[in-house]
Amino acid sequence: MAEFFDALTDKHIAMIGKQRLFFVATACAEGRINLSPKGLDTFRVLDKTRVAYLDLGGSGNETQAHITADGRITIMFCNFENPALILRLYGHGKVILPQDNAWDSLVGNFMLLPGTRQIFDITIDSVQTSCGWGVPHMEMASERETLTKYHAGFDPEERLAKISSRTKSIDGLPVRLQTYMPHAQKRP
Repeated sequence: MAEFFDALTDKHIAMIGKQRLFFVATACAEGRINLSPKGLDTFRVLDKTRVAYLDLGGSGNETQAHITADGRITIMFCNFENPALILRLYGHGKVILPQDNAWDSLVGNFMLLPGTRQIFDITIDSVQTSCGWGVPHMEMASERETLTKYHAGFDPEERLAKISSRTKSIDGLPVRLQTYMPHAQKRP
């Protein structure tokens, strides 16, 4: 049975801290509903009503386009271990690019990775838990390094030049591009 909360509890925060995978869903009035899996230790709880995640370049930029057009975002975590639990965060997001004033106040929460494109800063409107009894038990084998290796192969200026023409999302919505490339940090 689903339960709703106005903010994250300590129990929710502990569950989030153990997850290696989360899902992001966004939409706007027209076009596709976007649903994306995320990993690579890119999610942070900033407080009980605010979270953020570091976004790397990938196939498109629908999340940014939808957040800019509509603002709504849902984050979902599935506990693949015990106890079974699904945790959804419903909220509104802001897109923070490296050239934005808010970047410096958020970026210190993350280890920058090759391909870092933006941070999504999300204010939580509602938290929902549900049983998760239909989710299988699964174990983490390892992170995929393909995306970060791909991005690490580009000189920062070459990468910015390559993406400079990508001013629209898959659905044709406008997207803002980063104007400089943050330097990736070595993972501890």
